[in-house]
Amino acid sequence: MYHNKLNRPKRLFKLLPLLILLAACATGVMQEKTLTMPSIEGASYVGSEACADCHEDVSGAFASNVHGRLADFELNGWQKGCESCHGKASLHVNGDGDTAKILNPAKLDSAEAEAICVGCHTSGNLMDWTFGEHALANVTCTDCHDMHGEGTAKANLKKSDPELCFGCHQEQLAKANFPSHHPIKEGKMNCSDCHNPHGELQTEELAKDLCLDCHSRYQGPFVFEHAPVQEDCNICHDPHGTVANNLLQQNEPFLCMQCHEGHFHMTRIGSTDTTPQNDIMLDGEALGGFDIDSVYDATNKLDPDTTNGVEFTNPNGTQGFHKAFGTKCTVCHQVVHGSDYPSQAAPETGWPDAGKGLTR
Repeated sequence: MYHNKLNRPKRLFKLLPLLILLAACATGVMQEKTLTMPSIEGASYVGSEACADCHEDVSGAFASNVHGRLADFELNGWQKGCESCHGKASLHVNGDGDTAKILNPAKLDSAEAEAICVGCHTSGNLMDWTFGEHALANVTCTDCHDMHGEGTAKANLKKSDPELCFGCHQEQLAKANFPSHHPIKEGKMNCSDCHNPHGELQTEELAKDLCLDCHSRYQGPFVFEHAPVQEDCNICHDPHGTVANNLLQQNEPFLCMQCHEGHFHMTRIGSTDTTPQNDIMLDGEALGGFDIDSVYDATNKLDPDTTNGVEFTNPNGTQGFHKAFGTKCTVCHQVVHGSDYPSQAAPETGWPDAGKGLTR
């Protein structure tokens, strides 16, 4: 143990080039959208009153909108009213409403339209917009928000959350109607409870922490931990909905078998089985030529009746496969997210890691 501690700095030093390489790769793939503020050359401000002469319906609704109610001290130097988004309007007004002489965010390219909004909305959850998935996919603010609305909808959204989100995210809409789902269609959750539509510097660690905001009992730390739980909840769960119970990616035991494919519960034939089929299985002639010895070779456990020198019995014999496929692992391994209690099989029985069975 003392020798290992002395070598630890050397091992860390050897990892340094790899860490530098990973940092360089992360920098290379980081994307950000460049926003360019549009303008009307040669135009000047005329005030919102001039706009109301022609756009009475819009100006009436806008007066009750959060943008229309802004005070001068809240504008940080920006023009108040219509021209804060549509630009200087003198050429438009004097040119008999020439649409080429005014900015229409709905008809600008996404980078120019977003630059108008981000010019004011620079704080809070909008700080990471240019790195977000929506911005990189050329989704603009006006695709979701109604700037001229009366302001009765939350955040001036064109539709409510989640209806607005499902308009584009059809796959998630389908999953939300699967038998196992978060209570979105029941009205107890919204998409924005988990997702920030304005973008976020997301990492896998943050995704796991997000789940733990509600599912805090699985946070740990535990004496006996389950590695996938510590790494990423999405290894086993699909948060948008599944056919399997508890938002599991697959039904048991097939989900568990993605990692525990050679598990002794279903592949090993115990010493209590004395039927002739036992010898056939060991010769690799049963189940369409399944070679059970290959499983043992992989872990250097060639004796089907013993493991680590300890006798192992399986009363199901050659039917162990059928029993395994028809049984849920969590019938016995009930605390798959982690436990502070050792399993009933003690390490001295020949299983060095027997306490990690997560059975209680």
